[in-house]
Amino acid sequence: MDITVRKGDTFFRYSRLFSIPEQLIADSNPGMDPQCLKIGEKVKIPGFVAKRYRMKKGDTFWKMAIERCLSPTALQTVNPDMDPQHLLPGNEIFLPKRVLNLETSLDQPYDSKRLEEEINRIAAIYPFVRVQKIGESVDQKPIWELKIGKGNKKIHMNGSFHANEWITTVVLITFFKHFLLSLTNHCFFHGIQAYSLYPHITLSVVPMVNPDGVDLVLNGPPESKREQLMKWNGGSKEFSKWKANIQGVDLNNQFPANWEIEKKRKKPKSPAPRDYPGKQPLTEPEAAAMAELAKNEKFDRVIALHTQGKEIYWGYEGKEPKEAEVLAKWFSRMSGYKSVRYVDSHAGFKDWFIQEFGKSGFTIELGKGLNPLPLSQWKEIYRDVSGILLCALLG
Repeated sequence: MDITVRKGDTFFRYSRLFSIPEQLIADSNPGMDPQCLKIGEKVKIPGFVAKRYRMKKGDTFWKMAIERCLSPTALQTVNPDMDPQHLLPGNEIFLPKRVLNLETSLDQPYDSKRLEEEINRIAAIYPFVRVQKIGESVDQKPIWELKIGKGNKKIHMNGSFHANEWITTVVLITFFKHFLLSLTNHCFFHGIQAYSLYPHITLSVVPMVNPDGVDLVLNGPPESKREQLMKWNGGSKEFSKWKANIQGVDLNNQFPANWEIEKKRKKPKSPAPRDYPGKQPLTEPEAAAMAELAKNEKFDRVIALHTQGKEIYWGYEGKEPKEAEVLAKWFSRMSGYKSVRYVDSHAGFKDWFIQEFGKSGFTIELGKGLNPLPLSQWKEIYRDVSGILLCALLG
C-alpha cells in the first residue's frame, strides 16, 4: 500500500499507525532516508492493500477506522486530500486493509506463469521481499529467487528440481507466505514470532528450479519441441512421469559430486524423462544457476524439497558437519519423517553443497505415493514439514 508523505511524517510514525515493524517499512523503501522524508513522495507500507470505497450515508472516518482496528489518523494518512469533517455520500476514499490470510486459491498447481503472477502479488504486498532472477531455463524462462532478512545466517530452500515434483513449489510458497503473515501481523508461527528471526537470518527461496519441466508436466509439450520430446518419452504423449528439464537432463544428477559414478551407472545414456545426468556436470542452465547462487551467497544451510518417501537425507561421504545430525533428528521429531544419513546416490545439489562447502545440506522427500503426488496431498504434506522449514531457520 502506498501513502503520500506529509509534513512531520516518519517511518516511526507509520509503524505506530499501522502496527508494522519500523524495519520492515524501511526495508520496503530502500534508498529513502528515513530521517529526511520528502513531502509528496510515496512510501510503501507492507502487509496492507488499499481498497476503493464509496461513502454511504452515516459513514464517518471514526466509524470506518474503528471497524478496521485502525485509528482515524491512519485513515486520514491514507487519504491526505480528504477532509474528515466534510465527507458526503458518494465520495470515494481508500480503505487500508491488513492482509491476514494467504489470499491464494490452491485449486491448481503452479506452472511457471502462475508462479510469476504469485511472486508479483507477494512483492506488491510485501515490498521488503527482494525478488531477483538468478538465471534462465533452456527455454529462457526466469528462475526466481525470493529473499527476506539481512541477517548473517543464510538459509536457502528450493523446490521443483524435478518436473513432476511440482507440489514442492506449492509447499514452499505456502511456507514463505505464512512467514510473511507472521512478520507483518505479530502473530505466532509454530509458536515462534517470525519477526524475532528477521534481524538474524537471510532466507533465500527458489520455488521452481525447473520451470520448463514443470510446464511440460502440467501443460504438455510446446509445439516446436513436441516431436523430439515424444521421442525421448518413448513415443508417449503422457508426460506426468517426466522429471528432467526440457532437454531430457535430470537436474539433480548434474552436480560435480562424484558425477562420473552416476554417469557410468545410470541407464539412460542420452536424453530421457529421468536419470540422464548429461554429458558433463553443470551443462544445463538451471543447474549452473543454482551452483552459481550457492557460490555467491555462501549459504550456511540448504534444504532441497523433493517427493516422495517421507525421508530426510542429510549426509554425504562423511563431509557433513556435526550440526547436521542434530538438525536431522530435530526435523524427524517435528515431522515424523525418517532420518537417513547416507544413500547410494551422488551428483545431487545437496551432495555437492556438502562436499563443496562442508555445511549442512538436506534433501527432504515429501509425502508418500507415486509421483506426481496429487494436489490434494499438499495440506497434509505442509502440516508435516512446515515445522521443519521453520526449524531450519532456528537451528
